[in-house]
Amino acid sequence: MRVVLAEDSVLLREGLVWMLGSAGMEVVAAVADAEGLLRAVDEHGPDLVVTDVRMPPSHTDEGLRAALVLRRQRPGLAILVLSQYVEERYATQLLSTETSGIGYLLKDRVADVAEFLDALRRVASGGTALDPEVVAQLLLRRHSDPLDLLTRREYEVLALIAEGRSNAGIAEALVVSEGAVGKHINNIFTKLGLSGADKDHRRVLAVLRFLKV
Repeated sequence: MRVVLAEDSVLLREGLVWMLGSAGMEVVAAVADAEGLLRAVDEHGPDLVVTDVRMPPSHTDEGLRAALVLRRQRPGLAILVLSQYVEERYATQLLSTETSGIGYLLKDRVADVAEFLDALRRVASGGTALDPEVVAQLLLRRHSDPLDLLTRREYEVLALIAEGRSNAGIAEALVVSEGAVGKHINNIFTKLGLSGADKDHRRVLAVLRFLKV
């Protein structure tokens, strides 16, 4: 099994390289950032990618976004996310497209090396390996967050509202009519439960929901 590993912590990265090598897996590249991950996969064409979520430069969600890019470019590529965090928005996208050959494990909850290696082999062979805590958090978000009801375009409109754009400014940015923007905004208000009684403040309230305030 040929593996590309992406992990910014040098000690953990080298430890994983040693562990996988000892288990008979070939780590063809071990990188510290998302750009390096994309280049390494393009160069080596591995069987499996193991990636952290938070990596340079911003240490937010670079690794998970890179995983989404790789799944679009290489639908058959097996990917296991190994992180301390559940990054809900992009994790949901990753797990809702094609679940074969996908894993998401939390570092602090990996208690047995043999089980971890078994999870890697299972994902590489087309199976799944999901930490129950990851599943629980994603299900909680799905059932409790009205932002998940928004379409991609509605989410884009709301993000532009949060930037302070007017309807005309949003229309220009998205290359649509102001009428279409108005319809999207009304849909946003409805899905977020902002009634007509809040008419003077609904844009502000919608932005606060978007920012999770």
